[in-house]
Amino acid sequence: MLVADEHATTELDPPALAAAIAAREHEAPEPPRWVWSDTARWYPDLLAAGVRVERCHDLRLVDQLLAGVDGRPTDPRLARAVEPTRLPLAAPQADALFEVEPADATPVVPADGARDAGQREPAPLVDVAAAQRADLARERGPGLPTPRDLALLAAAESAGALAAVEMHHVGLPWSAEHHDALLTELLGPRPASLGARPERLQALATEVEHRLDAASGTVPLDSPPELVRALRRAGLDVSSSRSWELKRLDHPAIEPLLRYKKLSRLLTANGWHWLEQNVRDGRFRPSYVPGGVVTGRWGSDGGGALQLPKLVRSAVRADPGWVLVVADAAQLEPRILAALSNDAAMARAGAGVDLYQGIVDSGAVASREHAKLGMLGAMYGGTTGQSARVLPRLQRVFPQAIRFVEDAARAGERGERVRTRLGRTSPQPSEEWHERQLVAASDGASEAQRAAARSEARSWGRFTRNFVVQGTAAEWALSWMAGVRRRLWSPSGGPLASQPHLAYFLHDELIVHAPRERAGDVELALRAAAADAGRLLFGDSPVGFPITVAVVERYSDAK
Repeated sequence: MLVADEHATTELDPPALAAAIAAREHEAPEPPRWVWSDTARWYPDLLAAGVRVERCHDLRLVDQLLAGVDGRPTDPRLARAVEPTRLPLAAPQADALFEVEPADATPVVPADGARDAGQREPAPLVDVAAAQRADLARERGPGLPTPRDLALLAAAESAGALAAVEMHHVGLPWSAEHHDALLTELLGPRPASLGARPERLQALATEVEHRLDAASGTVPLDSPPELVRALRRAGLDVSSSRSWELKRLDHPAIEPLLRYKKLSRLLTANGWHWLEQNVRDGRFRPSYVPGGVVTGRWGSDGGGALQLPKLVRSAVRADPGWVLVVADAAQLEPRILAALSNDAAMARAGAGVDLYQGIVDSGAVASREHAKLGMLGAMYGGTTGQSARVLPRLQRVFPQAIRFVEDAARAGERGERVRTRLGRTSPQPSEEWHERQLVAASDGASEAQRAAARSEARSWGRFTRNFVVQGTAAEWALSWMAGVRRRLWSPSGGPLASQPHLAYFLHDELIVHAPRERAGDVELALRAAAADAGRLLFGDSPVGFPITVAVVERYSDAK
């Protein structure tokens, strides 16, 4: 690797580069914000060399944000497939974790890397960084994201990228022995041949076939279309094999079928093959994809990091002498809606830990279940069933909150774009969508065309309705996680894995793996960071963001 300055160019091998970055990290008074192309490419090797980075600016992730805001394609110079190895830039760092002005990215350690064989040389990284800095600082006009908000969003997104790599590096403590015993208890011994059913699954399959009185003796339980046909042959009126639909049926085959489906999902998603592929040396190492969902929520790259079913959570076990500090943001999305809409009545309802109970106490609905269904309907566009019946009551008591999501839905139905609190912007519908809307609005349109266009418009409206809430909740969660990460770390505390550290993240939940004697400190850090995240996004809003915290040895004991 090459390091360039105004006088000379020096070649550094990876260990020397890690040492140089570590030295800069420990300089007083503040470590720099490293400006690099892609945290997922740069940071793993640094962590492997024992170097933790406090702050960074991820050019690829921030380019995705800005491309969404401005409705342009992403910068091809930052594509992973064509980027040669290159060194990061070091930018002077402001005192705050989230500075409101973009950092001065004049390179302290600038770099152009060696050209990879067969690949073109992109523009120098310093040019990309300078262009992005100018784009972040640009005033976009009334109603559009401000430079301050975009700088906060860029910092939060980049901090999340660091946390994602660190959680993969340290891993989530996992007992493979307990997991294997759990599978054996629930499914029976592991089959000798690949693809064979464990004995308890086979016994359930046989029971279902017997109760359906299948003429062939075999029901294709693992093929939804074939299963639906078999159920219909047995006289059951079903349109799908989804569990919620099956639960409405009164037939002796349904109970074992539901048990089969639950255990089959366990075998497929977290069975012995998953265990062998994903747990090594007592750790499951989640592979997160920050910003992997258009709303800003994370995705995962194999391993099902964001889908750990309750059945296997007892296998998540702290190391001896350590504990899992599990924190969950209470009713995060409804609270986000209350803050976004400045609905004072809803803020009062959320003054306690349980916002849904607060809604009941306000007189809006009769039960906590109705409060939850109504809020989910408001945020996700529920137009049928109980949520549709409850929604008018919520609208009378919380008019600003309901109007906020309704306005977002109407904007989506018109093909307009909506934005989160910090400015993440929804994509536009396709040109084909717009064309079908125009055709449906013309005098010669058929009723079928009009009906199809209305359905498509409502569908896009449901997306934008949820985008503003879910996307802002993702921003809050990133800010929370970044604050926790900063509070947990001590430069003098030894390697990352020997200190309290983030081990798992699931949308509005964090797990910190910590020495038992540090559990109290971790809880304080989690609560303080949650309060800071609320102030960062919403200033002096009366809406609170309480979290519940459980200190446990097994993840399954947290709830």
